[in-house]
Amino acid sequence: MTFARVKTFAVGAIVLAGLAAGLTGCGSSGSSGNKPKIVLGTKNFSEEYILGQLYKQALEAKGFTVSYKENIGSTEIITAALNSGKINLYPEYTGEIVQDVFHHASTPATEAATYQLGKKLEQQKGYTLFNRTPFSDTNAVVVTKATATRYKLKQIADLNRIPGLKLGGLPECATRFNCLIGLRKEYGLKVKFVPLAGISSYTALDAGTVQTAIGFSTDPVLGPNSKYVVLPDSKHLFGFQNIAPIVSQKLVKAYGSKLGDTINSVSALLTTPAMIAMNKAVSVDKQSPQAVAQAFLKANGLL
Repeated sequence: MTFARVKTFAVGAIVLAGLAAGLTGCGSSGSSGNKPKIVLGTKNFSEEYILGQLYKQALEAKGFTVSYKENIGSTEIITAALNSGKINLYPEYTGEIVQDVFHHASTPATEAATYQLGKKLEQQKGYTLFNRTPFSDTNAVVVTKATATRYKLKQIADLNRIPGLKLGGLPECATRFNCLIGLRKEYGLKVKFVPLAGISSYTALDAGTVQTAIGFSTDPVLGPNSKYVVLPDSKHLFGFQNIAPIVSQKLVKAYGSKLGDTINSVSALLTTPAMIAMNKAVSVDKQSPQAVAQAFLKANGLL
């Protein structure tokens, strides 16, 4: 899809950038009659809250009735919610589907191939994927600039130069190949893992609780003039992580192309700069995900 122009919009004091496209909207539809209810869920962090609100509000603007379940939990927990029928639609990362839902040790070499494999795997379970987003949000191994300078860190394996190395991350990192397990196996890290719950990776780094931590590539603090350094993933451990909403094939059958058209019209706008700007509005400027999503959709003609 070709983007036609750039738009900006304000949420409180923050100005966010969005890319607007020449998009065709779908007609009005709802969950009346015998059609299954649309139950949209999200994982348990702010980027997912933004994504959930974007899809929810866009669907409602086109006449769909949506039951919204925010903050369900990690990949493992939200997958269980999907499989049990408690939800039937949620935004997922393509590499997560391949590596953490279906437990492949590695992901394909391109974004497109990762998406296609994830779609094939989900179809075997009665689900499909809507279009993937332009942005990809991968894990990132982060250190402070001061730590990078002190130990002359240029790559992930260099972290072994730090005595008593501690790595911070979300608790589920400990059991994932594309996190702690892979860092130990692929990069040979000799590291103690510190689960971070209720505290950000960057707060832990600043406090010296850990010397390195797992962040995300769309974290706003990793932008220009950051005081943090991302060590490159030369072994491609973290794969590609575009968002591709997972949806029950029953919903697709019930609502036809109208459902997919609405979701895909949102996903097409989600570039890396747009997602970083919205993440900053929520996590740094303390705007609500609901307000940020609403402003973005309005700016891009979807509300």
